[in-house]
Amino acid sequence: MALSFASLNSGSNGNCYYLENEQDAIFVDAGISCRETEKRMDRLGLAMNKIRAIFVSHEHADHIRGITVIAKKYRLPVYITDLTLNRSRLILDSDLIRTFRAHQAVNIGDLVITPFPKFHDATEPHSFTIKSKGFTVGVFTDIGFPCEHVIRYFGECHAAFLEANYDEYLLDNGRYPYHLKARIKGRDGHLSNKQALDLFSANGTHMSHLLLSHLSRDNNDPRTVMELFKQVKCSTIITVASRDRESEIYRIADSDLPAKRSNSEAIQFSLF
Repeated sequence: MALSFASLNSGSNGNCYYLENEQDAIFVDAGISCRETEKRMDRLGLAMNKIRAIFVSHEHADHIRGITVIAKKYRLPVYITDLTLNRSRLILDSDLIRTFRAHQAVNIGDLVITPFPKFHDATEPHSFTIKSKGFTVGVFTDIGFPCEHVIRYFGECHAAFLEANYDEYLLDNGRYPYHLKARIKGRDGHLSNKQALDLFSANGTHMSHLLLSHLSRDNNDPRTVMELFKQVKCSTIITVASRDRESEIYRIADSDLPAKRSNSEAIQFSLF
């Protein structure tokens, strides 16, 4: 048995993360259009009819933009908290709405999805770990700072999507107004490259794969963050999830080796 995962898109222009085992698959967020989601799934050789549900982290448009159409077209249950649903203004058929609670696992076939709360400037934000047959992958984006929940669940993962939103120098010296810079750097904002590095160095060097995610177009650069992560001496395969196209598909199994099933333009580095 194995657990596979890919980013269909990662950034402020849209976020969608795909996770599967042999029988079932889910999306965490669906922030790109249905048509674009279908195109990227097709390029990866993946079937939309394997998707069993969409899990929603929070109500910001870059995480929910495609949900209404995708859920209706494929009759997919949408797991979302009541407060997030109310704030999102998503138009969903009532029979497709499912609620969840923090730390209470949801079973989708043999996939076990566990939501947990985090700090971000949204109504009721959550992140998720996805487990199958002893392997765990986490989605850790849109996080103001690594709280105890983030640290705990991150340490349990064999692989993860981890936000590295901004480089502090680029943000401080960039064109954003002061109030926006303060929001990004604040307790309810986003993780910096350095915060992501510290979290990984202390809790994640056992992982087989790390996909650095949700990079800012204006305040970060893939090569900048990868140069920083090269400081860590470990065997983790570290890549940058693109904000413009899908990633490779990676798989964790007993061999802990990645399985690449598509051609990708995403920048990739391996650290050994």
